[in-house]
Amino acid sequence: MILHPTPRVIGFAGWSGAGKTTLITKLIPALKVQGYHVSTIKHAHHGFDVDTKGKDSYKHREAGASEVLVASNKRFALLHDFEHGDEMCLTGLISKLAAVDFVLVEGFKSAHLPKIEVYREENKKTLIAPNDPYIIAIAVQGDVGINHIPVVDIDDIVAVAELVKAHAVLLNQLAM
Repeated sequence: MILHPTPRVIGFAGWSGAGKTTLITKLIPALKVQGYHVSTIKHAHHGFDVDTKGKDSYKHREAGASEVLVASNKRFALLHDFEHGDEMCLTGLISKLAAVDFVLVEGFKSAHLPKIEVYREENKKTLIAPNDPYIIAIAVQGDVGINHIPVVDIDDIVAVAELVKAHAVLLNQLAM
């Protein structure tokens, strides 16, 4: 598969505990076996840190570095601190990624991009789809009583992968 210079992007939205991460971690290998390269972006609602207090990279950040890149022969991580707590827009975040075929975006419920809603009835939350025109399908166990958009079984990874391939849009087509 040839990597696209502009990735195709699709989101996965749903309330906490709906199974977004579980679905995405099953979907990634299903797309990779078809020859696609996949990256993900995960929204965190609370402050988080991938750095460890006491480590040199942590000390660099504490000293005031705007960015710290930690690298080894296996991976690298770029830590960027925002001066005033301003969150970077989704297109800006996606632009930080290397070229891939698909970017799967977890969270970012209010983003203006095609999204698959991941729904779990036992969470006792309302569906997002009726109020979000960007929801293009719902992944759920059972029936949700909606028939104006596709509803697929959350465990049918092949069907979810087909939705991704059919509905992901090029980054430059996002209405952000």
